[in-house]
Amino acid sequence: MAAVLTCSAVGCTAAPGDVGPGISGTARSSTSSDSDAVQNAPAATLATTTEAVAIIPTGTAGELSLAISRALFATAPVVVVAPSDDEAGLRDGSAAATRLGVPLLLVDADGQTGSGASPSTPATTSTPATPAVGSTSAPTPSTLEPALSAEIARLGARSVLATSPSLARRLSRVPNVQVVTEPGGLPPVSRGPANSTLTVLVRKGDDGSGSAAVTASAAAAGAAVVPVTGNDPRADPAAIAALAKSRPKQVLAVGDAFGPVDRLSARLRVAETGIQLPGGGQTLFPGRRLVALYGHPGTSSLGVLGEQGLSASISRAKKLAAEYAPLSTEPVVPAFEIIATTAQREAGPDGDYSGESSVSSLRPWVEAARQAGVYVVLDLQPGRADFLDQAKRYRDLLLLPNVGLALDPEWKLAPGQRPLAQIGGVDAAEVNSVITWLADLTSKEALPQKLLVLHQFRLSMLRDEKRIDTGRDEVQVLVHMDGQGTPALKDGTWRGVTGAAPKGMPFGWKNFYDEDEPMLTPAQTMAKRPKPFMVSYQ
Repeated sequence: MAAVLTCSAVGCTAAPGDVGPGISGTARSSTSSDSDAVQNAPAATLATTTEAVAIIPTGTAGELSLAISRALFATAPVVVVAPSDDEAGLRDGSAAATRLGVPLLLVDADGQTGSGASPSTPATTSTPATPAVGSTSAPTPSTLEPALSAEIARLGARSVLATSPSLARRLSRVPNVQVVTEPGGLPPVSRGPANSTLTVLVRKGDDGSGSAAVTASAAAAGAAVVPVTGNDPRADPAAIAALAKSRPKQVLAVGDAFGPVDRLSARLRVAETGIQLPGGGQTLFPGRRLVALYGHPGTSSLGVLGEQGLSASISRAKKLAAEYAPLSTEPVVPAFEIIATTAQREAGPDGDYSGESSVSSLRPWVEAARQAGVYVVLDLQPGRADFLDQAKRYRDLLLLPNVGLALDPEWKLAPGQRPLAQIGGVDAAEVNSVITWLADLTSKEALPQKLLVLHQFRLSMLRDEKRIDTGRDEVQVLVHMDGQGTPALKDGTWRGVTGAAPKGMPFGWKNFYDEDEPMLTPAQTMAKRPKPFMVSYQ
């Protein structure tokens, strides 16, 4: 049997004969007539939709309350109405709506509710509603936006619970409804079935009253409410965990910032996997900072990563990252940048002047790094090969959530060129082909965002740089400054690299143990502006 609740502006009774939290007054005894009322009490009915993902546009608190009501409810015998600028009224109205299983509608501070619902004109022949209980003054003409009246009419509500006498007086001219502020004024209401397949996303920090109305109406409908920091659920570890646990069939997001719908749908597919990157979340920046050892396993001449074995490399990377932790407001994540294809002096059997490591030789390093919370970037030195062809060799490793790519144009050779005779470069079109392939793979497999590092110390290394595609949601592009030498020389390279990149590009900085004169400390490195999101050591 459904529980019946009778509510006032300060709370609800849970059933006849019981006084709910916050209610003052005398409980009445249960009678047979109460039982009949319980059995026959009307309940709100829920709206139905075939849309898996929908977005409610940003609006005022009043507009949001109307929009969420339309989205969640088909009918409601009672609605709760509160002023958006009354904290106590919001609190009490939220509690009442949630317990009754009915919508909470808000009146904005200027008396308007905007266009959250289609305006409608009440019939002029209807009989005015009974004035609010306790009202000592005659009803005054309503100054409320017609959208509120239209929504009450659409729901078929016959009773309105106002959270204050003054609001009740303003609502008393809404046709065909009884407006009350006291517990005994409402008819019995039963709670309908919950919408357990729906999750409502709200942005943390958005307008408090609008968020309160959304949360109350969602809870009244039995939907789950997931607060999200920012506008991307992939960036919020708590939201990811909640979505992975519930795996909702339908999602309703509140606010334009979550959109558009197709992008949000793709992000939700990723969030619902629950798989997170080292450091938490499923997007890279600005949610973390990477500190990486660069090199090739077992080959000390190619970088510090090869100066020790796997276990010792993990320990060294973690120790190095720990030096940056006090200097960063973001989590600092240890990383490996593994040279997967190495520039060669000789053409080799395939004639491309690039030696390709096998997937099987790199997998132990990648798997161990994942277990240890270490991010991995696979570095490509292509010679005469195409970057995309080389990237595809490592598809199986890129299916792991902690693995990204790096393109090193220094070692890109044009026909007739040989390694070490010139500094190579790559066109934006070839870079974009890698971005497209990597983004499509990431999307298809519902993976966390992938990092694509572009190494640069001369502007000619990235030709048509402004044309590089930074708009794919699945891939985070970062330009990594690889210049070496004195601090003054490196600063000049840094200014050139950061000044040439597309707007909004994050950057990386490389410290050289032997070639820098001297190598910067972590504090000096973090003093660079813009502050690097990736620091590698070679």
